[in-house]
Order: sequence, then structure tokens, then C-alpha cells
Amino acid sequence: MKMHFETLADFFAMGGYAMYVWGAFGATALALIWILVSSLLTRKRLLKEISQKIDREKRIQDAQNLENTL
Repeated sequence: MKMHFETLADFFAMGGYAMYVWGAFGATALALIWILVSSLLTRKRLLKEISQKIDREKRIQDAQNLENTL
């Protein structure tokens, strides 16, 4: 496999375009991390809301069952 850069420093310099190339990689990495964290937090919030709604429905059903026995 042939390398296009002579040294590791040349690789990181990217032929003079390092700021653009590494900036693009950095921005992409930050966007992907943001999407991941946001998705995980949204999932956690939605699961909590669903759990609360299930609990509420159970309390309502229990209250209706109690009323039917009186």
C-alpha cells in the first residue's frame, strides 16, 4: 500500500489544507456526537413519559374498579 504523505507531519498538514480538512472532520464528529447524545436523552425522556402514562392509566383503572365495588 502506497502512502501519499512522506511523514506523519505531512499527513496532518494535509498539503496545506489541514485547517479545512481537520475542521470538517471536527465539525462532523461534533454533529454526530450531538445527534447521539440528543437521541439518547430524547429516548430516556420518552421512556419516562410512557412509564408515567402507564402508571396513570393503572391508577385510573384501579379507581374505576374500586368505584364499581362500592
